[in-house]
Amino acid sequence: RQHHMKGLGHAILTGQTLVGDNPFAVLLADDLCVGAEPGNGVLKQMSQLYNQFRCSIVAIQEVPADQTHKYGVIAGENMKDGLYRITDMVEKPAPEDAPSNLAIIGRYILTPDIFDIIKETPPGKNGEVQITDALLTQAKKGCVLAYKFDGQRFDCGSVDGFVKATNYVYENMYDQG
Repeated sequence: RQHHMKGLGHAILTGQTLVGDNPFAVLLADDLCVGAEPGNGVLKQMSQLYNQFRCSIVAIQEVPADQTHKYGVIAGENMKDGLYRITDMVEKPAPEDAPSNLAIIGRYILTPDIFDIIKETPPGKNGEVQITDALLTQAKKGCVLAYKFDGQRFDCGSVDGFVKATNYVYENMYDQG
């Protein structure tokens, strides 16, 4: 349990005793992600990539340039369609400072070495320990991938996004007969 709001990096660090030396997933509750095909959700897609590459992976999506200030934004080398090796990351950049329009959304698969990196990561944007800063360090030491998943994301942290997600689930996932 995170007793003080000190950023996502700090929140992840509080789970170290539960995770131990295992890779793990982080799912942020304000993002609803739905795979394009039933049975092939975003985390399943990412897990398949993890099994292939054995490194940390973040889910990304393209966002309008004027929205980059809401996200961690990546730059990377395109490895194949929708898969990038991260070379840079910036937490909530102004549009003119964003390295791209590829925004990190609330799905991560992380390797356990991230805990030691987080412990050494000083507070960043807003005085919080940012997972983006720790992941950039990890990317410079080894490899962190960004994956443009096959599916749709709803931002349930806003009323508009929550309504869209609710309507989508109602229209697409429940038998209305």
